[in-house]
Amino acid sequence: MAKIDAFFKLMHDQGASDLHLVSGQPPVLRIRGDMERVKYKVLDNDELKAMLYEIAPEEKVKVFEETGDVDFGYEIPGLARYRANFFMQKYGAAAVFREIPADIMTAEQLGLPSVITKMASLPRGLVLVTGPTGSGKSTTLAAIIDEANRTRKDHIITVEDPIEFVHKSQSCIVNHREVGLHTKTFSAALRGALREDPDIILVGELRDLETISLAIEAASTGHLVFGTLHTSSAPKTVDRVIEVFPASEQSQIRSTLSDGLRAVVAQVLFKRIDKKGRCAAMEILIANPAVRNLIREGKTYQIPSMIQTGRKYGMQLLDDAIMELYKKGWISADEAYMKSNDKTRFRPFLKTPPTDFTEA
Repeated sequence: MAKIDAFFKLMHDQGASDLHLVSGQPPVLRIRGDMERVKYKVLDNDELKAMLYEIAPEEKVKVFEETGDVDFGYEIPGLARYRANFFMQKYGAAAVFREIPADIMTAEQLGLPSVITKMASLPRGLVLVTGPTGSGKSTTLAAIIDEANRTRKDHIITVEDPIEFVHKSQSCIVNHREVGLHTKTFSAALRGALREDPDIILVGELRDLETISLAIEAASTGHLVFGTLHTSSAPKTVDRVIEVFPASEQSQIRSTLSDGLRAVVAQVLFKRIDKKGRCAAMEILIANPAVRNLIREGKTYQIPSMIQTGRKYGMQLLDDAIMELYKKGWISADEAYMKSNDKTRFRPFLKTPPTDFTEA
C-alpha cells in the first residue's frame, strides 16, 4: 500500500471530489464544492515528491521532470480510480487528484432527463456535453455510454487523457485508449479509430482543430461520436466548434456540422441545500431540422428561442432548469443567481442583491 493511499481513503470516506497536495501546505479536500484543509502537517517538497513518485508510472515521472506537468490515471482496487495531475509551482511540486467512482451511476440514478438516455440509442451523429471543469460532464457521458453498453450490440472506443470511468464489456465490446499511453494524441487515436470498426466513439476532450475536424468527419460517416468542450451554453458550443476553423472553411463546416450534430448538453453543477450531495442543471439542444437550418445559415443567436419552443423534443434552457431546481428547494438562490445566464430572473429571490460590477 502506497503512503498516499491513506489520503485517498480519507477522501473517499469524506465524500470529497478532489484532493490537493501542495508543497508548503497541508493537504486540502474539495467537499461538495468547498475547499477544506485536512488536519495534517505541512508537506515539504521532497516528502511530497517521494509520495507522488511512488504511484506514478516511470515514464510519467520522466515527463513530469522534463515538462513540469503530467496527467495519468491511478486505481485502488475496491475503492476508486483517480485522475491525477502533477505540476510544478513556485514552492515545489503539487498534485490534484479527482476521484472517479468505481461504480458507474445509471442515468436513472443520476436523475437525468429521459432525452439524455435516448442519446445512447442514436444510430450516428455528434453529441457534445459541455460545461466548466468539474461540472459533471464525465459522469453524464459515463451514464450514456453505460446505457449503450447494456442495450446495444456494438463496438465502443473511448479516447481519454487519462482514462476515467472504466466500462466492462456487456452487450458491447468496449476498448479504452489513453493518450500518452496507448496513443500519442487524440487526433491520432481518432484517425486510427476509423479503421477499427467502431460504432460509438467517445473523445475525452475536443481540444484542437484537428481533433474537432476528425470528430465531425467520423460523425458524418456513420459513427456515433460523443465529445466534451468547455463552453457554457448550447449556442456558444456551436459557435466554438465553427470558430476553431479558418474563416475560409467556416461556411463548409456550418453545413457539415448542421448535418452531423444531434444534440448539445451544457451543464452546471450545484451544491444541494436540502441534503448532502450535488445536482446538475442542464441546457439541452436537440438538432431538429429547424435548429440545423439555423446552424447552416449562421443564425446561432436564434437557438435559445428555438430551445424554448422545442420542449416537446426534450429541449430546455439552462436558466429554466436552474429555476426548476430552485423551486424544488434543492439549491440556494445565491448559487442559482451566480450560475445563471439571465441573472435578472433570479435577482428578486436574493435577500441582499449584490452590485455586480460586470453589469455596470
